[in-house]
Amino acid sequence: MTGSRMTEKTAGIRDVAAHAGVSQTTVSHVLNATPHTRVSEDTAARVRAAAEELGYRPNRFARGLRTHASDMIGLVTEEIATTPHAGRIILGAQEEASRRNLTLAIINSELNPDPEVDSAQVQAFLDRQADGIIYATVYHDEIVAPENLRSRPAVLIGARDASGSIPAVMPDERAGAAAVVEMLVAKGHRRIGFAASVEDVPATRGRLLGYQQAMQAAGLPNDDLVAFGSADARGGYAATLELLDREPTAVFCYNDRMAMGAYRAAGERGLVIPADLSVVGFDDQAPIPDSLFPTLTTVTLPHYEMGAWAVSTLASLLHGKDEEALLAAHPTVLACPLLERESVAPPRSAALL
Repeated sequence: MTGSRMTEKTAGIRDVAAHAGVSQTTVSHVLNATPHTRVSEDTAARVRAAAEELGYRPNRFARGLRTHASDMIGLVTEEIATTPHAGRIILGAQEEASRRNLTLAIINSELNPDPEVDSAQVQAFLDRQADGIIYATVYHDEIVAPENLRSRPAVLIGARDASGSIPAVMPDERAGAAAVVEMLVAKGHRRIGFAASVEDVPATRGRLLGYQQAMQAAGLPNDDLVAFGSADARGGYAATLELLDREPTAVFCYNDRMAMGAYRAAGERGLVIPADLSVVGFDDQAPIPDSLFPTLTTVTLPHYEMGAWAVSTLASLLHGKDEEALLAAHPTVLACPLLERESVAPPRSAALL
């Protein structure tokens, strides 16, 4: 057609309503997740199916003018965007945001040694009219949130709010470490060493506590079976050499990088993993566990799940579907599953019984 372009008609809310056999108001309630409305799940499913079939896309600009909502949420991270683990947090948050038709924007902030959160990065999102904010940190058990973070619905990843007013999600580091000890004990190990980190972060304290509590629960001494090192291969190597002088049958490492050092230390002492020494890591940091020989038994952190939980919870708060005070009073703790590979076996003493 000369001088003009053929355009395809875009489906509107009226088309979706007609296709689903419901009112336009019902369509609006379903697609905007309007709180406190009585729409059956069957009707809601029919509306969503009609919208999908017709290719309906909401006019976010028009909706924003009506509701003063931007459909954007902000994620502030303290250096985790440059760590090996952060990609899973971001992926979980992005995929959950996409599922809910929300835009996720990310600001990577410097690691903050002070538990009082810098308000500048939060304000950057407020200036851009973000509907809500997720703040992620790995340095503190507890943070002091600035007033501007309390001005919008907010969720924390990796730390709890000192005032108990902001919902938070954290990995269960203690239970993850305890599960390692319980698994090793079940295989017959009694001399279980722990190559601990010298870094003063929540993971250090949680994993050491989990190890100690599980050892005590099993009636096993552990005072001489803990050695400290830097949270890398060199630190794991040094700590494991120290532990091997105390004749453990298994070494549980603070993280997978330290486990790399444990493999080297075992090799230098002429020990075969797992026949002579079982080794376990923590973090499931790709590609380490599958790159070691034998492959490393380790604990995985729920990074993806924490990112998805944060967005899901924030979306519910924005729509008034969750009780913010109750969520804040009881931070959510997600499990750290144990992934058994090839680096663990019963000790030789148990195998001879």
